[in-house]
Amino acid sequence: MPAPARSIVAEVARGGRRSARTALTAAVLLLVLAILLSLGTWQMQRLAWKQKLLTDIAERHAQPPVDLAVVESMWRSGGDIEYRPVMLNGTFEHDKERHFFATWNGQSGYHVYTPLRLADGRYVFVNRGFVPYDMKDPKSRNAGEVGGEQQVSGLARVRLDGKPSSLVPDNDLAKNVFYWKDLDAMASSTGIAPEKLVPFFVDADNASNPGGLPIGGVTQFDLPNNHLQYALTWYGLAAALLGVSGIYFWRARR
Repeated sequence: MPAPARSIVAEVARGGRRSARTALTAAVLLLVLAILLSLGTWQMQRLAWKQKLLTDIAERHAQPPVDLAVVESMWRSGGDIEYRPVMLNGTFEHDKERHFFATWNGQSGYHVYTPLRLADGRYVFVNRGFVPYDMKDPKSRNAGEVGGEQQVSGLARVRLDGKPSSLVPDNDLAKNVFYWKDLDAMASSTGIAPEKLVPFFVDADNASNPGGLPIGGVTQFDLPNNHLQYALTWYGLAAALLGVSGIYFWRARR
């Protein structure tokens, strides 16, 4: 084959390889672009969900408290009881309190979950509030170990179905230190039978403990809401990818 012909064939072959590489590059870029756009859209959907959740929480928190029986009926019918204001009466059994590791105003300590025995013999685990780390022992805060029948007002809180993350430590039942709110473990470790247990928690407000400690009203309402920032990040990366891709293909054509 003459040299000019060989040169033409080689150039055609090189052009075919360049076209294949260009097509493969375009396919990869389109896939990455689709992923970035889907992540941004997902974060926008999460933003709408979070804003609705925060609005619902604010509306529920502003409602007057209802009797425990009303919240129980709502729970049995599948209603959302989270953050519902509730009022209940009973007697605290302080010898069965469980301690959930927590921080409050930058200080390490525990939330004290104490079973409240109702008139019908059932129990509600009440988050009475925060105590500093060195006051875990109930004997160090006798003034807060109120006796007799007490009226408690607070917010209903749903139980967890399981450990929220593998990064969360396991609960230490021997030391009575909980890292996630396992209602069944709290009850069984204190000898409370499942049929005697109200299936949700109550976070007491700051008016439910005349003894000073634990410090009530520890429920947090400032849920993190960074979804818009995340969405803008993903969309920004998608825009940057489009810009870089445009330059690449423009140069490839030249």
